Amino acid sequence: MKTYISDIIPRIQRFSQKLDNLTLLTNQHWVVIDEIKNSKNVYIFRQNNELLISKNGQVEKAKWEYLGHNSLLIDMKENSYLFKHGFFDENILALKIDSKNEYAFLVNETRFDKELNSVENIIEFLNRQYIAPKIRQDIQSTSGISSDKKAKNYFGYSSPNYEISKKTESDSLFGTRKEKYLIRFDDGLSGEIYVKLKNNQAYYKDKKQYDWVTVEHHYEDFDFCVNALHYFLKTGKRLNEGYIISYS
Repeated sequence: MKTYISDIIPRIQRFSQKLDNLTLLTNQHWVVIDEIKNSKNVYIFRQNNELLISKNGQVEKAKWEYLGHNSLLIDMKENSYLFKHGFFDENILALKIDSKNEYAFLVNETRFDKELNSVENIIEFLNRQYIAPKIRQDIQSTSGISSDKKAKNYFGYSSPNYEISKKTESDSLFGTRKEKYLIRFDDGLSGEIYVKLKNNQAYYKDKKQYDWVTVEHHYEDFDFCVNALHYFLKTGKRLNEGYIISYS
């Protein structure tokens, strides 16, 4: 199995199932991600510790064993491999090579045939599922921002899914604390949002080409501003939902 260096796995391990969840392990067919085109290797962990490895339809029999302490032994004809727990859920199985910071990625076959068919797509999926929600939760817990409105389809315009990462925290000359976040939308658009910790208002900056004036468009909260940012990036226009005021 091809292995990859990944820094996202340690960051999301707390969301992971344990390797001793053998029901989850044995109830799925797992496709190995190796980036070899026109090749599909499927691992089937059977409850009798038999491992079936299908390589483009040709089946090889091997053995597997859960050793406890989040360790998994895979015994093939020519080599044996000891893996440690990396990350495990119903979609992705990341096995860490023992004593190395490298991971083999396996994907639930039902998801592989749809979108999780490369390491890049896996990392993007894990970011979207686990990293972005955690950052959003941190924002909500520290600033009181709520996402209930979006969950109830409050918005008439809804942005695509997105990844979020905190960039900086700063104080202005007037004592206003704010945080800056980078938003990357799934459709490739990206921009920055600023959150004022005093009143939880969020805004993005609008600077037209060949214009020295920068305008700040302020919104009621983070979710409104994310929607408005995407609308602005897509259309060049300001979205009125949740809009408060603009400053230049």
